[in-house]
Amino acid sequence: MNKTVEKYLQVETVSLWIDGKATAAKSTRLGEVTNPATGNVIRYVPMANAADIDAAVLAAQAALPAWRNTPALRRARVIQKFLTLMQANVKELARLISEEHGKTLPDAIGSIERGVEVVEFACGVPHLLKGEHSENVGTDVDCYTLRQPVGVCAGITPFNFPAMVPLWMFPMAIACGNTFILKPSEKVPSASMKMAALFQEAGLPDGVFNVVHGDKEAVEAILNHRGIAAVSFVGSTPVARYIYETCARNGKRVQALGGAKNHAIVLPDADLEFAANALVGAGYGSAGERCMAISSVVAVGGIAGELVGKLNAKAEAIRIGPGDVPGVDMGPLVTSNHRDRVKDYIETGQREGALLVKDGRGFKVAGYENGFYLGTTLFDNVTPEMTIYKDEIFGPVLLVLRVDTLEEAIKLVNANPYANGTAIFTRSGGAARHFENEIQVGMVGINVPIPVPMAFYSFGGWKNSLFGDLHIYGMEGVKFYTRTKTITSRWPDTGTPGTGMNMPTLG
Repeated sequence: MNKTVEKYLQVETVSLWIDGKATAAKSTRLGEVTNPATGNVIRYVPMANAADIDAAVLAAQAALPAWRNTPALRRARVIQKFLTLMQANVKELARLISEEHGKTLPDAIGSIERGVEVVEFACGVPHLLKGEHSENVGTDVDCYTLRQPVGVCAGITPFNFPAMVPLWMFPMAIACGNTFILKPSEKVPSASMKMAALFQEAGLPDGVFNVVHGDKEAVEAILNHRGIAAVSFVGSTPVARYIYETCARNGKRVQALGGAKNHAIVLPDADLEFAANALVGAGYGSAGERCMAISSVVAVGGIAGELVGKLNAKAEAIRIGPGDVPGVDMGPLVTSNHRDRVKDYIETGQREGALLVKDGRGFKVAGYENGFYLGTTLFDNVTPEMTIYKDEIFGPVLLVLRVDTLEEAIKLVNANPYANGTAIFTRSGGAARHFENEIQVGMVGINVPIPVPMAFYSFGGWKNSLFGDLHIYGMEGVKFYTRTKTITSRWPDTGTPGTGMNMPTLG
């Protein structure tokens, strides 16, 4: 709910970060930041307007020439210092993430470490920016390429990974010589501010990295600002499609990662105990608020009953509570509205005929009755026609579908419009190889439930899970944040005749 600055001066208000310092927003609109574990408002966040975005762009534009011309090795040394500071501040960042998002401290730490892997990768950017060279492509003519930054870049990131997803973007862009504007989710603003301060401490020049907060108004200002050359986004599919179309219309480079409906196929030869443990972690970890969460389990053959029994027992044993309490396995959902939306999906699943094995709607945590908690939920006998299968629920709801064969399972997965991640559980190398070749999904796990690639590969789905040509981070991230320039050169001796009026050839 938006409030005015004047009415809430007594509560901490998060600043913007522009030109190397905390900056008050020009906008007077504020949004609430809540602690999902308690339901209490803990701070307010400014909802940046077009003037705020313009100020960030001007700062980034002013810093661009000097940073672009800084030798790649010197840029990498700043990234290296940032890496060291990130490693030293993991616990503090995890505390902020748990406080604003609700996920457990161990889960928050793990997500930061996966983001830090990208910072480690970015330290090697001098090698990654090397171009190609061909000598004597024609008589006394050489040809070579340069990788050059694209300019001012922007990132729009989701609430579920306040550090990891931003770290997939800005270290790569900045290492490549660009300047960057980050618009994190207004629900979780503090981790981005902490990282901005750490980057400045690492020696990053003012204006190279800027942070603006806000909602749709800020996003629209970013998408339509002529001073921004490239936009990276992670979020829902409808918004990803809109961002892709708007950026393309405005002549911007864009990578827009959308939603998911990730499947795990369990074959009859799988170790069901191992598979159940993996699926429970992948389905209910971070309260299911992960774009790579397993939400649909496809049980092949006659194992479904035993598998559902194991999943139910393990879901029952999950300890739910505040994310900063030791021993808690799963925290609350991010907002009360989102919790209520997930509850509505559970009701819809019952109404459409799915078997509700475990219902998490009545769950409460003693002493935290105002928190945004939802218990683990498990459905069996789900069919592809049901709403709970077709929509991305983004909560602690696990679905089990039953099929007779691996081919039927592959056909089911390939028919889904989302194609972010998938997994198969089996002891058969032949079945796994067939699956990895035939499945039409961008990231595939074999006995690995959440196949998020390491930083030296790249993250991205297919179909409605990705809009744009290049995936995020890794070498595809380098390609996204640079443009290739091709030089053809000749150094003729004095008096050498020119090429004349004909189309030049190099033979």
